[in-house]
Amino acid sequence: MAEITAAAVKALRERTGAGMMDCKKALSEANGEMEAAVDWLRAKGLAAAAKKAGRQAAEGLVGVAIEGTKGAVLEVNSETDFVAKNEKFQDFVKTVTGLVLNHGGDIDVIANAPHPEGGTVNDVLTANIATIGENQALRRAAVAEVEKGVIVSYIHNQVAPGVGKIGVLVALESEAPAETLEALGKQIAMHVAAANPLALDEDSLNAEAIERERAIAQEKAAESGKPAEIITRMVEGAVAKYRKENALLSQIFVVDGKTRVSDVVKKTAKEAGAPIVLKQFVRFQLGEGIEKQESDFAAEVAAAAGA
Repeated sequence: MAEITAAAVKALRERTGAGMMDCKKALSEANGEMEAAVDWLRAKGLAAAAKKAGRQAAEGLVGVAIEGTKGAVLEVNSETDFVAKNEKFQDFVKTVTGLVLNHGGDIDVIANAPHPEGGTVNDVLTANIATIGENQALRRAAVAEVEKGVIVSYIHNQVAPGVGKIGVLVALESEAPAETLEALGKQIAMHVAAANPLALDEDSLNAEAIERERAIAQEKAAESGKPAEIITRMVEGAVAKYRKENALLSQIFVVDGKTRVSDVVKKTAKEAGAPIVLKQFVRFQLGEGIEKQESDFAAEVAAAAGA
């Protein structure tokens, strides 16, 4: 049996909001595995962790840039939020996001790309680290593109033009008027920022994630004591609900709270007199999936003083 530390219990509590003893029991049942413990708590109805699990914090900025029918999004991390307010850091993120348009989403390629100030992107990043006095890193990048249509961007919690905490790109393939597509794309981009879909459509959802939801639903249903055929329907219903709630096209549009996104696209296409295909979306949330290292500043100062 794995040792259950107080730090692990604390981390699980912060992720799920469940009680201390429930977290300790969950970790014991999961042999110390954090993700399995989260699933155990969810199966027991003791945590609403699905939306919280991806909200681990990290600092920095997300940038977006559009040129013609191509858009780019980039995440650059820093140690503190203070750096995100630094104009030099903001300018770096904006400039490198623009470079992503031509160099694609491979971080290694971007790091070695020529920077307008001279040297490579990595050279400038290294110089910024020395100047600002805090570690920074290129984390991830992506590109969206259409042949005919528009790429629309949206920044949530904007710190400066083109940079903020959540960056979204929406790709609409169509010969409909640009102003119509821009208006639709902006609304869908805001929806993506708020609703955080996991895939464009239900068929594109991660198969492992679906099976994980199925296992959790199975355990919940089994505890109901109902007949097997009813349990099967309960499980399949839960899985169907998960698929609809996490695929962009089948989500309920946050703007009106009642229409599915796919139907909003169809309605706009009919009014415009031209087919519209929601081809792609990209959503980067700052620090998503990164565990922020906690430190006891007072203890560090005391330790340094005693050194």
